[in-house]
Amino acid sequence: IETSAAISASDAVRSSVQREPMPSQTQWMSKCVGMLSGRRRIITIETITWITESASAMMLYAKFLFFISFPSCTECGGDSRQKFLKDGHIDAVGDGLLFLFGCDQVRLTEDFQMTYTTQMDAARKGVITPQIKTVAEKENMPVERLTELVAQGKVAIPANKLHTCLNAEGIGSMLRTKINVNLGVSRDCKDYDIEMQKVMSAVNMGAEAIMDLSSHGDTQPFRRKLTGECPAMIGTVPVYDSVIHYQRDLATLTAKDFIDVVRLHAQDGVDFVTLHCGITRKTIDQIKNHKRKMNVVSRGGSLVFAWMSMTGEENPFYEYYDEILDICEEYDVTISLGDACRPGCLADATDVCQIEELVRLGELTKRAWAHNVQVMVEGPGHVPMDQIAANMKVQQTICMGAPFYVLGPLVTDIAPGYDHITSAIGGAIAAMNGAAFLCYVTPAEHLALPNVEDVKQGIIASKIAAHAADIAKGIPGARDIDDKMADARRVLDWDAQFACALDPETAKKIRNDRLPEDDHSDTCSMCGKFCAVRSMNKALAGEYIDIL
Repeated sequence: IETSAAISASDAVRSSVQREPMPSQTQWMSKCVGMLSGRRRIITIETITWITESASAMMLYAKFLFFISFPSCTECGGDSRQKFLKDGHIDAVGDGLLFLFGCDQVRLTEDFQMTYTTQMDAARKGVITPQIKTVAEKENMPVERLTELVAQGKVAIPANKLHTCLNAEGIGSMLRTKINVNLGVSRDCKDYDIEMQKVMSAVNMGAEAIMDLSSHGDTQPFRRKLTGECPAMIGTVPVYDSVIHYQRDLATLTAKDFIDVVRLHAQDGVDFVTLHCGITRKTIDQIKNHKRKMNVVSRGGSLVFAWMSMTGEENPFYEYYDEILDICEEYDVTISLGDACRPGCLADATDVCQIEELVRLGELTKRAWAHNVQVMVEGPGHVPMDQIAANMKVQQTICMGAPFYVLGPLVTDIAPGYDHITSAIGGAIAAMNGAAFLCYVTPAEHLALPNVEDVKQGIIASKIAAHAADIAKGIPGARDIDDKMADARRVLDWDAQFACALDPETAKKIRNDRLPEDDHSDTCSMCGKFCAVRSMNKALAGEYIDIL
């Protein structure tokens, strides 16, 4: 924070107020400044200078100061700032100038606040927001370290100012790997009650984010319901909503129409928006010249590509990027830079189109950070296992450590019906090598809109991948639950095992459907008395080991 202290004040100001002398410089530093530096890190001892050691006035200049309260002032009752102004304890508060006189009971407390626009802006000013504090506690990370990472853009905390029920999460490669769940209605499946069942299932199973990808009907009520009731981060893709919001053909929409929908989603409280800003008119020639097998498989990217092709105009999300940044800064919306040219098959992985777009996304990341707007960068969809680590390292370099959000990646193209597994394999490798955010994939990928059971299977697969990666990365505490499971298995404590399981209900059902016989009920029906754990426990205890 840019703060400084005045070292002089006019004699007229000082003589106009007759109060008891202030305590000594040392006392005030320990009582007042120490509290500030310890709680908010707003002001440090170096930034305050007394006029003299026994001065009766202090003038503090804080560039970003807008609101102060003094609830502990026993002399004045601490009613309000106005009462202090009236009684002369504060001579003036304006343009960041604060005059304090006399009262030795005044304490600057946590109500002392600095204004900020976004989580990144706050972090750069040293302000510990409630969201930063929450994330630091969840991640077992010193709040000072987390604040530094948010200020640098290496951690994003998507938290729209209007999403008041949000339980904030941090996204960054040095934090626990987070997962996102896509849902939403389509023209063929348009039951919002079912979508809400998916939302509740996702939240209960620990998904940190929900993306509403609805592409049919009036989407705003559902979107507002999510931001009004759901504690998970909420994301959207405004380009989808543009066509259905205006109920006009794609070619008739204007650049302003697209930008206005971004603003609408921000006003509805969404925490992050996927914007396909990196695809430009140059991409049209690249796609035509490089003859990809799958062309553009991003739904949002294909819409922008089609719009540019039909209108002859530049991508509005790229051309009017600065206006979008103003919107995102106002509402603290994180931009998820969409990868329109992500590979849709192994043959297209890490090609010229993908890398060229990534370079442009790196440039857009810098521009967003200059506006204090948080950024995530979206990554590839289908990538051979041997290319995943390299993709992560290239993104980290080009995008300067901005959190990487990957769809999968899927490591083979031939497993429809099982792509939650192909995705989990790729996701674990990606997260181990720096990806921060995994977009789940369900068994219905490439086939249909997922149902409730598909959503569950996708979440479990993604959580396994994220957890395995966190262990490999050495995230503090990540392996604790695995060690508890091992302890429970060693003593054949089935209830404790279920308590450690990612999906206790499924584990219980499988065991209960196939229970062993009574004389070895502590084992499972796979091994029975041949159970290695049972045999070893008996042998080490000096007991007879019966097998038959």
